Amino acid sequence: MSVRIDVTGLRQEGIAFVPSPLAELGMALHVLSEPGHHPALQGWTTGVTARLDPHLADRMCEADFLWRSTFSDLFLPAAGIPGGATPGATLAEDLDLLDKLTDEQFVDAALEFTCMLTYDSRVPHILSDPVVRGRALDVAASRGPRQVRFTERLLQDPPSVRAWLRGFLRDCDEAFFADTWSRLRHQLAADARRKTELLRHKGLGEALASVSPVVTLDEAAGRITVDKLIQGRTVTTDGGLLLVPTSLGRPHLNVLHRYGWQPLLHYPVSAPEPAAPPTVDQLSLRMTALSHPVRMRLCRHLARSAYTTGELAQVHGMTAPEISRHLGVLKKAGLLTTQRRGRYVLHQLDVTVVARLGSDFLEGILR
Repeated sequence: MSVRIDVTGLRQEGIAFVPSPLAELGMALHVLSEPGHHPALQGWTTGVTARLDPHLADRMCEADFLWRSTFSDLFLPAAGIPGGATPGATLAEDLDLLDKLTDEQFVDAALEFTCMLTYDSRVPHILSDPVVRGRALDVAASRGPRQVRFTERLLQDPPSVRAWLRGFLRDCDEAFFADTWSRLRHQLAADARRKTELLRHKGLGEALASVSPVVTLDEAAGRITVDKLIQGRTVTTDGGLLLVPTSLGRPHLNVLHRYGWQPLLHYPVSAPEPAAPPTVDQLSLRMTALSHPVRMRLCRHLARSAYTTGELAQVHGMTAPEISRHLGVLKKAGLLTTQRRGRYVLHQLDVTVVARLGSDFLEGILR
C-alpha cells in the first residue's frame, strides 16, 4: 500500500521546501491531544499542559477531531489555493491563507473524517448535497454530542466557525505556541534550506531520500511513492509540489493528496533512527514470520544462542529440510543473522530487529 504522486512534467522550480507555522501549531495541538504518539515530547507536553488556561483547554476539546486522530488539511491551506501558494512566514500570514479557502473547501476539509468523503477523487460538496450532509451528521452522532454540535454549526454557518477557529488558534499562539515556534523555526528553516540545496545540486530523488527512506522517486515513470498503510494517488498541477518540515511530527509523515489541492508532504525533521524504517511490506513479512508456532519455538532457541540446522532439527524433532524452510522464512523477513564456521552454518535471531518490531509497527501505522 502507498500514496503515489504523479510528477510527470514537474519542473524543479515548481518544488518548494518551506516551513509553516500553522502546520506546526496543528501538530502541537495533536501532540497535546495524543501524547502517547510522541513519547519523546513528554516534557514539552507536560509543561504546556500544566500552564494551560482551563477555558482554552476546554475549547481545545471542542474541535479536537481536526487534530487528535489525524491531521486536518486545514492546517496546510496553501495547498488548497489555486496557482501555487506557499505557506506564510508567520502564523498571521498562514491564517490569511486559511481565510482564502472557499466555504466549500473549508467545510469539506474540516469534516473529512466525519462524513467519510472519498479523499482523492471528485465528490459532491457537503454544503450542497443533502445526502453527504446527512451522512456527516450521522457519523458525528457516533462521536458524541460535542462533535454533533460543532458539525451542525459548521453546516449551518461556516463563517462563524471559521472565525471561531481563527480566534482559537490565535489564543493558542499567545498561550504557548509563540514561544515554541521561536525555538523551532530556525531548525525548520535550516532543514528547508539544506533540502533545497540538495534539490538544486543532486535532483529530486536525492532530496526526497533525505526527507525519508520511505519516500522514493521513479524517474522513468514520473512518480513519487510514499510507503504508508493507505492507498492514494494524486497529480501535481500548475501549483507544483510542497514539502513542509515539522519538528513535532515524528513519527507521522503526512501526505496531502486531496482532489483539486496541490500535493504536499509534511515530514518530520527530528533526529533519524539508527536504521532506516522498514517498509509496510517488510513489517507484514516480519509479523507473519513470527506468528507461526513452530517459528516461535525456533526463535526461543535462536534468541539465546547460534544453532545449526541439524541441531535445531534434533531439538524440535523435525527433519532438516523442514527446519530449513522455517529458517528461510525468518531470514527473508530479516530476522536472522548467519555465520559460517568451517563447514557449519550457524543461525541466530537478530534480537535488535525483533526488539524494534513493536516500535516499528507503531511508527508504521502512525506514519
